[in-house]
Amino acid sequence: AIFAVTKDAYIVFFSNIFAIMGLRSMFFLLVNIIHKFHYLKTGLAFLLTFIGIKMLGHGYLKAWGFTTEHSLIIIVAILALSIIASLVFPKKVLNK
Repeated sequence: AIFAVTKDAYIVFFSNIFAIMGLRSMFFLLVNIIHKFHYLKTGLAFLLTFIGIKMLGHGYLKAWGFTTEHSLIIIVAILALSIIASLVFPKKVLNK
């Protein structure tokens, strides 16, 4: 995707390295709190489904006036709803 922006190999290489470094630190942050958000996996499934449908119907959505801002609002809403649902309806722990 970055080759659509630039053909400079150094920019491509270093942008990928920095992206990987950022994702690695974010992974270690999420590992410690992911158990609190048990509906996040469901939210991510809906998010990936939305992105797939959006990619398939891009031409139709564009004709209807569906913009990037609309997509961003839907993505943030899906993530927020899954996190809020996880906090409002915590996972029940069975005591033995």
